Amino acid sequence: MPLTEHLGELRKRIITSLVALLITFSICFGYSEYLFRFIMFPLNYELDFSVKKMYFYFSQKDKLQTTKLVFLAPTEAFWMSIKLSFVSGLILALPVVFHQLWKFVSPGLMPKEKKYAIPFILTTTFLFVIGSFFCFFIVLPFALSFLLSYNTGGVLMPMLSVGQYVDFCLKFILAFGVVFELPVLIFFLTRFGIITTDTLAKHRRYAILLAFILAAFLTPTPDAFNQTLMAIPIVLLYEVGIWISKIFNKKTKGDTEEE
Repeated sequence: MPLTEHLGELRKRIITSLVALLITFSICFGYSEYLFRFIMFPLNYELDFSVKKMYFYFSQKDKLQTTKLVFLAPTEAFWMSIKLSFVSGLILALPVVFHQLWKFVSPGLMPKEKKYAIPFILTTTFLFVIGSFFCFFIVLPFALSFLLSYNTGGVLMPMLSVGQYVDFCLKFILAFGVVFELPVLIFFLTRFGIITTDTLAKHRRYAILLAFILAAFLTPTPDAFNQTLMAIPIVLLYEVGIWISKIFNKKTKGDTEEE
């Protein structure tokens, strides 16, 4: 295809994705009040560990008794609803977005590879949602508990802006969602020959180091526990990406030899 046709195809896929996002955004905006109550979960609950029963559970820690959410500008509450609805709508529209992405790259794939459209859409959507939920239910409660009680000394009382709180949560939810797409990225890098699984496995120690460095930048707190909560999934996803790539590449190589 010439460049103009590629650009036309890209424009078509972007427009379709934006239309899907507009529809899901409109739906979510009608439920913005419920979405706001839902995003308050990290402020109201905290993940604890029972030593006796050896399991994790959520305990209610009503930080709002000492923490007030305020808005500092007349439009702040409105824009908070817009941002929250947009990110929620984006998550709902992910199957359509990933489908359009697949449709754009599929002309460059072999006929046997095109049948993996549905697994690709389901996997990428699933990984993004899992990453977002992991951040929301595991990382953010720990982070907020640490930040709201850090060095207050009974003198300082935290007072959060609703816009800043929502931005804080949404940024990390999106970051974790993107990070959890690592196996898909590794799969495509190895599939197109940009890097090999042997190279990835050989430099595993550097990948682990980079995982902890990345976690240090992305996690909102300086403590090692929260950084480990993000670094460990990155390392596991790195290994999963290598494992899946090896299996698929062997299968593809076997099919090619049979032909």
